[in-house]
Amino acid sequence: MSDGAEAARCVAFIGMKPPCPRSRNRLPVAGVSMIEVMIAVAVLGVLAAVALPVFDGAREATRSGTAQQALAASVLLAASRAASGAQDVVVCPGVPHACGGGIDWHRGWIAYADADGDRVHDAGESLLQQVGPLGGKVRLRSTIGRTRLVFQPDGSSAGTNTTFTLCDGRGTGHATALVLNNAGRLRAAAPDAGAARACVDAQ
Repeated sequence: MSDGAEAARCVAFIGMKPPCPRSRNRLPVAGVSMIEVMIAVAVLGVLAAVALPVFDGAREATRSGTAQQALAASVLLAASRAASGAQDVVVCPGVPHACGGGIDWHRGWIAYADADGDRVHDAGESLLQQVGPLGGKVRLRSTIGRTRLVFQPDGSSAGTNTTFTLCDGRGTGHATALVLNNAGRLRAAAPDAGAARACVDAQ
């Protein structure tokens, strides 16, 4: 029987189960077994378990780098404005109207012109910069007892060297020390083990 005749015979059985043979060109439908689905889910789980820590670590590293750049920018700004304005500039952890008085800088810090030299941000003194909280699990702490930086009109930093410890969610092995000398220069160094641990544990 020709293909045309076969098609006509099939059409004649509308509403009934046609006695038409299945097309020889139709491909079989391939099914997916439950075992194959479970294997695929397991593979995706393994890939996610490997990829997520790598992604989180890269993100924390980026945030730490951003924090280091922000601190360096604040130091440069404070030294420059102290020299150009012929007055002390204070950089300290805290909110716009006051220094916080602690050594934790990751909640944010400010820089202001300390016109009267009383180390208090008074109403008439210019707020030069405000840096918001650092992202993720990044922590930044200064040397115990160094609750502020004071830059003098010659651009130098008053007092002894100040050491910051910068850390993040990757743990103590990725912590960094940032040392500010009296000349107002900031350099990276290996952190003290105790300071690194205290940094990671800081809230």
